[in-house]
Amino acid sequence: MGKEGEKLSSNQSQGRWYFGWNIVAVCTVLTLLTVGTRLGIGPFVKPILKDLGMNRTALSIIIAIGMLVYGIGMPLAGRLLDWFGTRIVLLIGVGLVVLSIIWTYFSHDVLSFAIAYGVLLSLGLSFTSPVTVTPVVSRWFTRQRGKALFYLSTGSMAGIAIMTPIFTLFIDLVGWRSTLMLLAGIFILIAVPSAIFVIRDEVPERGDALPGNQGDSSGNKRQEPVVFSSWTEALKTRPFWQVSFGLFVCGVSMNLLGSHGVPMLTDHHFSNVTASSGVGMIGIVAMISTLFLGSLSDRIPRRNMLSVIYFVRGLGFLGLVLVIAPWQLYLVAVIGGLVWAGSTALSSAILGDIYGVRWVSILYGWAYFIHQIGGAFGSFLGGWSYEHFGTHLVAYSITTLLLLLAAVVSLQLPSQLNLPKKQDWTVKIKL
Repeated sequence: MGKEGEKLSSNQSQGRWYFGWNIVAVCTVLTLLTVGTRLGIGPFVKPILKDLGMNRTALSIIIAIGMLVYGIGMPLAGRLLDWFGTRIVLLIGVGLVVLSIIWTYFSHDVLSFAIAYGVLLSLGLSFTSPVTVTPVVSRWFTRQRGKALFYLSTGSMAGIAIMTPIFTLFIDLVGWRSTLMLLAGIFILIAVPSAIFVIRDEVPERGDALPGNQGDSSGNKRQEPVVFSSWTEALKTRPFWQVSFGLFVCGVSMNLLGSHGVPMLTDHHFSNVTASSGVGMIGIVAMISTLFLGSLSDRIPRRNMLSVIYFVRGLGFLGLVLVIAPWQLYLVAVIGGLVWAGSTALSSAILGDIYGVRWVSILYGWAYFIHQIGGAFGSFLGGWSYEHFGTHLVAYSITTLLLLLAAVVSLQLPSQLNLPKKQDWTVKIKL
């Protein structure tokens, strides 16, 4: 433990406030900006189509490429975290985001837009994504890891709830290009000071087990598992792929909604304000429900929670494409929002529980890359299926079936990881 960690340990042992919650707070805001930008493409779709003269399939391909680049950048971000630390990776990401937005602002042809917005912006966002900040939060929390990661996931929900209607408002006021420039300024004002003054990789001794930070009184203490000598060994185990499949489906659903939710609702004759408000309400309700689900995640089996989340989300997706009145839209948004949060938080917590925090950055990076493959598929599916079948029902029905399958797969996650006998290890955990 370095001098900085020793100082924190000394200060916190005299009080009740744990500095890790400061890190959770700023990481939540960073996640809000990142996920809100990545999934808030919906309000930009029609203005970009009109401005650049593209069809929906072409734009969907660019968005899908962006999702893949976003995913490819995450294992790279995980590796850079091991080499340079969280602070440096975040600052690199902010620099790439700002540069790409400036380039996008001056883009007037499809190729330039695809490189700037589809590739460079996505790479920058992967460096400021949950994959970058989840490991530092996981290191700072052991007893309350599930709760901390759930609180972190409120940033994703807030990104949907806050950024989508804000983007809609500012696009109407100043246009989509100027809206992106304002976003670049916000990234600089928030992300740079947070990375420099708050983010710290060194954890004080005993972490969140310091006096005054004992968490719940349920006695649900977690022991760090025996870790692999190499992260690649985890790829040979079934739980990693079970978690990754769930994240793939999560990516399909989140990016289908983020990229095509607002256009789908306006195609169904809802106004822009009603459509963006309905999608935003999902995030608002999810932010509230996260506070409750976060406390539960350290008390009941995580796999059960994850299965319920995917199951109810699947029903919500089917309801979303069938609504015909504003009150129905808001009702579905409220129900869906109750379980919208938590799939990524639970997945990262499960990976940390099984494989240990030593490899959580690189494993979560690869798992989230699979999430983004799903995101690319969902973004493409939404545009392609509408142009070929003339309805959004195909894409949303496929997504519903995938979510129900993910619920079944998640429920099959084992309660312990049995390693080969030659290693004579049995990693026992509570999922």
